[in-house]
Amino acid sequence: MSRGVLTHIAAIVVGFAIGAVAGGSTDAPATPKVTVTATATAPETSSTGSSDTAQSARPGEIPGDGTYVVGKDIKPGTYRTSGPQGGLVTNCYWARLSSTSGDLRDIIANGNTQGQTIVTIAPTDKAFTTTGCKRWTKAG
Repeated sequence: MSRGVLTHIAAIVVGFAIGAVAGGSTDAPATPKVTVTATATAPETSSTGSSDTAQSARPGEIPGDGTYVVGKDIKPGTYRTSGPQGGLVTNCYWARLSSTSGDLRDIIANGNTQGQTIVTIAPTDKAFTTTGCKRWTKAG
């Protein structure tokens, strides 16, 4: 045999050896990877348009986590919270919304704070959402 043929045979043998060591198989078809996608469902809104996670608000307050419809659940005005709920919750998230559709473009203004926070909810806002904040009370 010529030297060129022996070199090619040696390369093939080495290639098979590397494939066997790496766990590859030349006679088994590739197994397709399975991708699992998990989705979360947004909370449904009640007949008042507020989230079923929203607590019942007393006049002049926003009691806790939830989405509140302006004019139905809460009144427009300036509200204050002393900050996050505490414990494992270290941030207070809030957002003024132009709609309750859940689209990002519905956010008029928002914040993720760690201390006392003051927010003015305009009469033109459609809703206000809050997560991880202590009770909001109307200022003034």
